[in-house]
Amino acid sequence: MSWTRRKSIEAMTPTGDQHRLARTLSWPHLLALGVGAIVGTGILTLIGVGADRAGPAVLLSFAIAGAICACAALAYAELSTMMPAAGSAYSYSYVALGEGIAWIVGWSLILEYSLVVSTVAVGWSGYAAPLLTGIGFPELLTQGPELGGLVNLPAIFIIAVVAGLLMLGTHESARLNSILVLIKIATLSLFVWVALPAFDAQNLEPFMPFGFAKDMGPDGVERGVMAAAAIIFFAFYGFDAISTAAEEAKNPDRDLAIGIVGSLIVCTLIYVLVAAAAIGAMPFTRFADSPEPLALILREMGRGEVARIVAIAAVIALPTVLLGFLYGQSRIFLVMARDGFLPQSLAKISKRGTPVRITIVTAVLVAIIAGLLPIDEIAALANAGTLIAFTAVGACLLVLRRRSPDLRRPFRTPAAWFVGLGAICGCAYLFISLPRDTILACLGWNALGLVVYFLYGQKRATAAHSR
Repeated sequence: MSWTRRKSIEAMTPTGDQHRLARTLSWPHLLALGVGAIVGTGILTLIGVGADRAGPAVLLSFAIAGAICACAALAYAELSTMMPAAGSAYSYSYVALGEGIAWIVGWSLILEYSLVVSTVAVGWSGYAAPLLTGIGFPELLTQGPELGGLVNLPAIFIIAVVAGLLMLGTHESARLNSILVLIKIATLSLFVWVALPAFDAQNLEPFMPFGFAKDMGPDGVERGVMAAAAIIFFAFYGFDAISTAAEEAKNPDRDLAIGIVGSLIVCTLIYVLVAAAAIGAMPFTRFADSPEPLALILREMGRGEVARIVAIAAVIALPTVLLGFLYGQSRIFLVMARDGFLPQSLAKISKRGTPVRITIVTAVLVAIIAGLLPIDEIAALANAGTLIAFTAVGACLLVLRRRSPDLRRPFRTPAAWFVGLGAICGCAYLFISLPRDTILACLGWNALGLVVYFLYGQKRATAAHSR
């Protein structure tokens, strides 16, 4: 066995009831899972950050990030219907690119999902903490050590609640997720309805004050359309979590493609409308540094009551992002456990058809990060991990089209070479457009991953495959 060992597509499907997930999800559930994972803190906060980096041209940044994600989504749609396994990009890479590359992709996905779940949990805690301290809850238990507290218990609590829902049953949690997603879409539609009539074309001038390519400004901040796109990219991904539901889809040949492509189309339309309404309603400099730009715009317009509705709805609906990413991470860990990279006992499925053990392990991991670590400074690393995974998916699409052109493809991506190269080149450009410190930290994380692979993972995978 070697670095280049590959799995066959047939070997990706688990055998035996103890490793088989229950097929309970239809395409509306998958569509809601994708929209719920995509629409979250990104659109609620990153419009301000993006406007600070690109000015009114943040509209172009959204379009670029969305186009690159569209290429990745089409690649995911073809591969997930070909290989309906829970491992997502990790599993596709194992088949097309070999074990070593699959490990790197899986290691990068750990980075993405862990940081996203932890970041969103801390963001939710930021909304909940004032309410708790107002009724006597100790402030030291609402913040991590880096902010002078002891532990962020609200963040740990919401992770535990979402993990409990997932362990209760995938179908039950998907039903609640669908309701919360509708609340979230209604809230953003309310913002557009209120802000768009105040659109002033003069707020778009000058349209591109910081140029197109990433460039260091005099204040030490990297700006430009691509610098903004590399950060705004955080607001788009989440559709990849749908591919981790492949083994639980009732009709994967149809449902996965609808869920992946449909959720990205819906969210792109929402984002373009929200961004246009925000930029047009007010000069970008007035909300560029705000952690709550949409609420700030509404308050400046004299619509404080609508701003409060947006804030309350965000608290109610934000756990949908946690559900989508915690779900996805637990399924990727599940497949890595099947392959021997993690203890195979963790891959056991409960009588309800859910991976209870791996969900508990995943929840504990992200709860530790959310409760204790200074994630606000390293959250951009989630983008780096995702870009690596999306690049690998684009490569898998092209490799399998060349190596195995006659394989069954229930969903066949149009213009596959354009789509695959678009995902690879677009993600590579976004990666180099990330802040330099983020790129270096990502390379360091993957160097650590290679050490873990050669000292631990490779031996366990070899033993698992020899049984």
